Amino acid sequence: MRQETAINKTERIVAEELKRLRWTEQDLLRRRKSDPGKLRIAARLKRETILSLKRITQRVGLGSSKSANAKLHLWMQADGKPPSDDAESQKRKSHAKKTNQTKA
Repeated sequence: MRQETAINKTERIVAEELKRLRWTEQDLLRRRKSDPGKLRIAARLKRETILSLKRITQRVGLGSSKSANAKLHLWMQADGKPPSDDAESQKRKSHAKKTNQTKA
């Protein structure tokens, strides 16, 4: 019963966001995985529902849950602004530097 309620809430939120963005379900499927609109929908679902990230990424079409988690994390840290390429590349460089330090 609780799962059914979560699914109903998810569909309501997706419908609200699609209407706000003036998108159809087909638009949602056609847009790229890192589209700001998709990330906004996913962030709202993550905040307001109990669905797993895997279910959210499947519903919104964000690709694998692992890559979506990274994109969504950056999106939510930036307060709903698309992460810049510079911020993402700096994060990768920082991670690579930490990885290299632990190997040494």
